[in-house]
Amino acid sequence: MNELFGTLSDGTPVHRWTLERSGVRVRILSYGGIVQSVEVPDRVGRAGNVVLGFPGLDGYLTHPEPYLGALVGRYANRIAGARFPLDGRTYALEPNNGPNALHGGVRGFDKRVWEGTPVEHGVRLARVSPHGEEGFPGRLEVSATYTLQESGALRIAYEAVTDAPTVVNLTNHSYFNLAGSGDAGGHELRLAASRYTPVDADLIPTGGLDDVTGTRFDFREARKVGAGYDHNFVLDKGVTDVPEQVAELHDPASGRVLTVATTEPGLQLYTADHLGEPFAPGDGIALETQHFPDSPNRPEFPDTVLRQGGMYRSETVYGFGIR
Repeated sequence: MNELFGTLSDGTPVHRWTLERSGVRVRILSYGGIVQSVEVPDRVGRAGNVVLGFPGLDGYLTHPEPYLGALVGRYANRIAGARFPLDGRTYALEPNNGPNALHGGVRGFDKRVWEGTPVEHGVRLARVSPHGEEGFPGRLEVSATYTLQESGALRIAYEAVTDAPTVVNLTNHSYFNLAGSGDAGGHELRLAASRYTPVDADLIPTGGLDDVTGTRFDFREARKVGAGYDHNFVLDKGVTDVPEQVAELHDPASGRVLTVATTEPGLQLYTADHLGEPFAPGDGIALETQHFPDSPNRPEFPDTVLRQGGMYRSETVYGFGIR
């Protein structure tokens, strides 16, 4: 179902698509490609929304910084110094996180209106990011297709092509709270990641790939998440052609379980310690599948360069169950 959700100040309409299948209901906005809500049952069959969002468009316009549920790009996460080298040239971006560029810059993909086209059990959102948008080179034709699978899992498949060399790193920035409200720090998390990328005071990777053994970053066995995380985990599987399960989040109280499968080599765990009003710290947990932060400045990290004639593809599947 497609309906008018609101209108921007310049008169641009924002639409909302509602997807329903196998007891799961998901609402997607054309503004920012936002996942507004995901309603799933708990262990006694009571449906509840398990992602943070706002009931109306004004909430997203007034509180853009948390990137609630948004499609993030052209480059998700941080690029140090808001600049990067490519083919002998240095590109300057729009800094929006101190001296650094975060989640695509001042007006990234999360603040753009996407064109929606219905597909079977879902919607395809697309737009053209022009050469020079937020400082990024190349005209990028990009799409994200949201579909509900027969199991009720939400699949997001990203594709992009460019007319000039550029960097691309796309993700979804939903904050999950499987209880539906309250502090999500008591959720239990398991991650298939033996290493993580340590960061400096500005949350920029130092370049190392540190072993999680004996540290608070070891989630190879399920344990309570707690607080104090905004870190990229190096997934053991690396880059894959098809999504492989890398994470499981469980709320013991409701019984709800979230599984995350992806083709990406990294996952950013953010425990929302600085979420901002009207939410409280720890109200949600973001599990952002991605390539690594600052990869354009780190040749030792997995490559994020997209060239003309190539195709960027990435896929993440969020599965829902009970235990």
